[in-house]
Formats: sequence, C-alpha cells, structure tokens
Amino acid sequence: MRRRFVFKPLVFLLALVPAAWLVYGLLTNDLGANPAEAIQLTTGDWAIQFLLITLAVTPVRRLTGWNALVQYRRMLGLFALFYACLHFTSYIVLDRYFDWRSILGDVAKRPFITFGFAAFLLLVPLAWTSTKGSIRRLGRRWQTLHRLIYVSAILAAIHFIWKVKVVTGAPLVDAVILVILLGFRVIWALRQRTIRRAAGAVRPRKLPVN
Repeated sequence: MRRRFVFKPLVFLLALVPAAWLVYGLLTNDLGANPAEAIQLTTGDWAIQFLLITLAVTPVRRLTGWNALVQYRRMLGLFALFYACLHFTSYIVLDRYFDWRSILGDVAKRPFITFGFAAFLLLVPLAWTSTKGSIRRLGRRWQTLHRLIYVSAILAAIHFIWKVKVVTGAPLVDAVILVILLGFRVIWALRQRTIRRAAGAVRPRKLPVN
C-alpha cells in the first residue's frame, strides 16, 4: 500500500514530462523551425506510446505475476487520451486556425486524418466509463466496450504510418509492438480455451443413480 502512494504519483509526473518538455520548448523557442508541426508530431507520438504502454500492462502482468500493475492501467489510458486531445487541439488551433469547414473537409476527404479522428473518438467512451461505478453498472458489457482500445490503437498506428508516408523507423516499430501485444492476447485466449477444454475432458462423470 505504501509503495502505491509512492509510485502512482511518480508515474503521473513521468507521464507529464513530454507535455512539460513541449511547454519548455515553446517558452525557450526551442521547437525548431516549425513549432506547430513539432507539437503535433510529439503529442501524436505520445498518444500512441501511451496506448501501447496501456496495452502492455496485461501481457506483462500475466507473464510476471505483477498484478499490482493493473492499478496503473486506467491512469495510462487516460494519458493516452490526454495526449490525443493535445494532438487534435494542436491540429485545430495551429494547423487549421479554427476553420471548422476545412477541418470537416479534412476528416471526410483525407483518409489518414479520418483514421486518426476515429482513433481519438473511440478513446472518449473508454475514458468516460473507466470509473469503478461504470464497471459495476455495465458488468460484462464494460469489458466488451473497452476492447475498442484495440481498434483505436490499430487506427492510430495506421494514421501515423499514413501521416509520415513511410513504413520505417518509429511508425514501423510502433506497428510491430502493437502486433505483438495483440498477438499475445490471441495466443493467450486460445491457450486458456484449450486448458478449459482439457479440464472438461478429464473431469469425472457422475454415475447414474439407480
């Protein structure tokens, strides 16, 4: 319990470091020749990173037995939305200058923006229903709903690759990590199903009562 009070604020502060770095860069004019692009790329990249870190919690917990990691998953997921909000806001303010007609045209006509916008929208209901009260109210439906994070992560990865127009470097690394994290879940689910079937096959049958 004491470790939780130490590590949770520490994780929170570490998650704010990229945002703090951007603020510092703005104040010191140290974001390069195109600060608007730097802000958009950095916030978008960290939105994807936090999505991947959030998705990594379950595999790491299952492989290591560190069940305490679960208590950080909600915070990490909310930071994914936080950086996605900064990314989307920087696009609205710094790229399109609140020109809503132009923004809607981009979403409708430019596929990589459509994918990014869809990835962002899918995170909103997940954040909204991330409370313990929502878990109790939704029951099994909560787990089904929160599987949308897989779709959001896939759309975000495609958005990133499409944006930079190259399948190398950071976009490729992110895509490979995402495939590994999703592949782990598929393999784990198949393994658990096999174990359940094997357990059912060896379970002793009840003899009929005469």
